Amino acid sequence: MIRTVLLLSVFVAGLATGQAPVKVFILAGQSNMEGKAKMQLMNHQATDSKTSKIFEHLRKGGEWIVRDDVSITYRGRHGGLTVGYGSGTCTGVELQFGTAMGDHFEEPVLLIKASWGGHSLVQKFRSPSAGLPPAAKLDEELKGKQNNVKKNNEKRNQNKPLPTMDDIKSGYGVSYRAMMDEVKKTYADYGAFFPSLKGKKLQLAGFVWFQGWNDQYGGAENEYASNMAHFIRDVRKDLKAPKLPFVIGVMGQNGSKPAKGAMLTIQKAQLSMETLPDFKGNVKAVRTDVLVDKTAEALYPEWRQRFKEWELVGGDHAYHYLGSAIWFNRMGGAFGKAMLSLMNDG
Repeated sequence: MIRTVLLLSVFVAGLATGQAPVKVFILAGQSNMEGKAKMQLMNHQATDSKTSKIFEHLRKGGEWIVRDDVSITYRGRHGGLTVGYGSGTCTGVELQFGTAMGDHFEEPVLLIKASWGGHSLVQKFRSPSAGLPPAAKLDEELKGKQNNVKKNNEKRNQNKPLPTMDDIKSGYGVSYRAMMDEVKKTYADYGAFFPSLKGKKLQLAGFVWFQGWNDQYGGAENEYASNMAHFIRDVRKDLKAPKLPFVIGVMGQNGSKPAKGAMLTIQKAQLSMETLPDFKGNVKAVRTDVLVDKTAEALYPEWRQRFKEWELVGGDHAYHYLGSAIWFNRMGGAFGKAMLSLMNDG
């Protein structure tokens, strides 16, 4: 696996003197880091008397605030932090996390968001030092994909080439490399993306990881702890930040019910990162199940029968935290609180 190495010159860009450095935070993961709170729901709850206080600090004059002290880049979009920087036009944890950072720091804040739905830590986000899976597993994967192509060729009278072992191997770490490329690109082009930041020094300040669902299958949960530890160490090495504060959003789609099976295994793996000797005091795992939106959770089993009511509290399935704007807001706030505690302890 090829290690993505970010050139040191990228991380000393903008060395203007006498200016406060821009605090940079990387937010990475899969679909729940993308964010799944729909704008229809956000707009309703922000104006409903029962829920408006939760969002009032994010609005002014009846509109969502666009911050000029917190910038964000995500999938080719960049600008001042506001709603809509999630999946499509949805919003995620970045809104409240970035708000917490902006309220805390006098310096400008920059969020670099790198997330893709359905990407596992065992494969696509697998980091360099984790290496490739055993040869037997790779052979099994190759045979399975070749058989699928053969069946499709026969069914559709096609002649698509069969995947090779190189094709299989290249899939491991593809999202890790894409994440690092996104960081590198932002550091290289931030002056063009954000004219107000041009000439300012960028200071890497923290990393937030929110992922886990796709590692519940095929036994991947049993190596999650190992892969997570490799990931943190590799991120710090490649970003030349050996003690980079690292917040892990612990899987919590179980909500009020106790987790079990593979989800419980991943939860324990994520929580265990705090206890590793080189992670003590610089890694914090944040439970997300305890932040559950109980109103959305209670209505979800009947969402089809009570759809009009459901649209006023949620908008997605359990694996996406019910699409609850309240739940995503709480998680972003909790990640921000954890990040600030790590930075203050350091």
